[in-house]
Amino acid sequence: MHKFSSPPAYIQVDTLYSKCMKALWNGKVVAEADKDRLIYIEGNWYFPPESVRKGLLRKSDTPYTCPWKGVCQYFDIGEGDTWSKDNAWSYPTPKPSAIDIVKKDFSNYVAFWRDVTVSE
Repeated sequence: MHKFSSPPAYIQVDTLYSKCMKALWNGKVVAEADKDRLIYIEGNWYFPPESVRKGLLRKSDTPYTCPWKGVCQYFDIGEGDTWSKDNAWSYPTPKPSAIDIVKKDFSNYVAFWRDVTVSE
């Protein structure tokens, strides 16, 4: 048995390769980005704006203001005659205190729910 003067260094392999995260709606990729580019807030993955297929989103008129993040913009997801109402949202201009809490500017990052599956 080999004795180490200090514990051997272990490398967590999954941190060497960035995992790709996808948001899928009806089998279509709505957003795709490396996991290290996403922001995780309150149980939701927020995708960077440039990773989202804007052609599958349309602004919703559903109003909402989060007490700590600020004014929210909901989006319907779909195409043609098939749309899922309010299945995505973002904060175009989050409150500065929210950015301080999250420790990263999440302006225009997009999160998904309901009919959208987010996975690695």
